[in-house]
Amino acid sequence: MNTRIVAAIQGDLRKHMAAEIKGAETAVMTAIRRAGSGLKADWRGQIIAGGLGPRLARTIRDLYYPRRGESVSAAALVYSRASKIVDAFDRGVTVRSAKGFWLAIPTELAGKGLRGGRITPGEWERRTGVRLRFVYRRGQSALLIADDARINKRGRAVRAQRKADQGRLSAIIFFLVPFVRLKKRLDLDRATREWQAKLPGLIVRNWPDIEAD
Repeated sequence: MNTRIVAAIQGDLRKHMAAEIKGAETAVMTAIRRAGSGLKADWRGQIIAGGLGPRLARTIRDLYYPRRGESVSAAALVYSRASKIVDAFDRGVTVRSAKGFWLAIPTELAGKGLRGGRITPGEWERRTGVRLRFVYRRGQSALLIADDARINKRGRAVRAQRKADQGRLSAIIFFLVPFVRLKKRLDLDRATREWQAKLPGLIVRNWPDIEAD
């Protein structure tokens, strides 16, 4: 006795395949965006928890490919616009001056730079019109000191206006050190691995139920 099994697909096969491909593209793109935004939030959270401040945390950004439409080859890029700083705290590194022997660490009396960042000795001298005096200390950090200075209402050292000004002093504006060891405060790779592990489940959860005519 011969038996023949016949299988038939109801409906339009091309429509079924097109619907499945569209579903796959939607699932992958949605999962990639969810994973990318989650990783960005985790990186920002680590930076805040590490005491590095919200300004550095906001440098963490995300991009998605393709920029338009959907694809089963979708990808996310999570990065920092201050990558060198973030990488230094992610790895824990020793920072040395690229231009000379000393690194200048400003005190509170120095104030901030014009762009809100760390002020340099050159910028401080140009702003105040005061020349800094170098003081070497054996076995300790060297100093850059402003003589004939005064402290203004904002707690910053500025140039004394007259010889008779009360409160004239010599102020320590910068500590000079040969290097700084940055403690490892971040573990960005761990967060990346965690979101990579979540990705297959995110794709499955976002796969739509397909119904083709």
